[in-house]
Amino acid sequence: MPTALITGATAGIGAAFARRLASDGFDLVLLARDGARLERTASELRDAYGVRAEVLAADLDTADGLTAAEERVRKGVDLLVNNAGFGNNGLFLDVPVSAETTMLRVHCEAVLRLTHAALPGMLERGRGGVVNVSSVAAFASRGTYGASKAWVVSFTQGVAADIAGRAGARNVRVMALCPGFVHTEFHQRAHMDMSGVPDFMWLDRDRVVDAALRDLRRGRLVSVPSPQYKAIVALSRLVPPELIAKVSSRAGRRYD
Repeated sequence: MPTALITGATAGIGAAFARRLASDGFDLVLLARDGARLERTASELRDAYGVRAEVLAADLDTADGLTAAEERVRKGVDLLVNNAGFGNNGLFLDVPVSAETTMLRVHCEAVLRLTHAALPGMLERGRGGVVNVSSVAAFASRGTYGASKAWVVSFTQGVAADIAGRAGARNVRVMALCPGFVHTEFHQRAHMDMSGVPDFMWLDRDRVVDAALRDLRRGRLVSVPSPQYKAIVALSRLVPPELIAKVSSRAGRRYD
């Protein structure tokens, strides 16, 4: 059976990927920081779908955690989902710089290193996929979070171009997934007040995963689930960047 490694696998989009891939017959490697929650999640998936579910308790903000993740990826995975991420509670100058650099390590360095670890084996086997979870925030400048997610999109596109001419690349896919607001624990953990976001802007995480896997099969480099967010991304390319930044800084979430 094919194997998928998912970071941030116990909640939100990561957990939705785990359930969907288990139902599709993938064995799983689930990575997150909370070992007890990982074990519970793995047990539930084994019981529900009859797949193997390995756990890897690792903090991608640490050297040891990143090294452990890289070593497991190099052993061989057919699909890598770089999903781990978080939001900070506040605007740029209100957040400790240590929290901002942690975000860059998790959102950028971990994505780079695990993608780098996964692709050689995939190219050698002539098949595989990497999904780097970004955000619609990548297209609307809003502090370190938006900047880190913009990096994920640019990095993913660059990697796809770099491997395109290599032997074995025909059936190896690399894609950035850019959802909008999704009902997960993300906003609660960052103590964000989301009451100002209208209902029609919220996405279901299972539908996000369905769209992502469909777009990955189609060879898309960037997947933006849902018509409303596709329209927002298209509009962002027509509006001056300074106006997008002004609107983005005032829209949606507030901090408790």
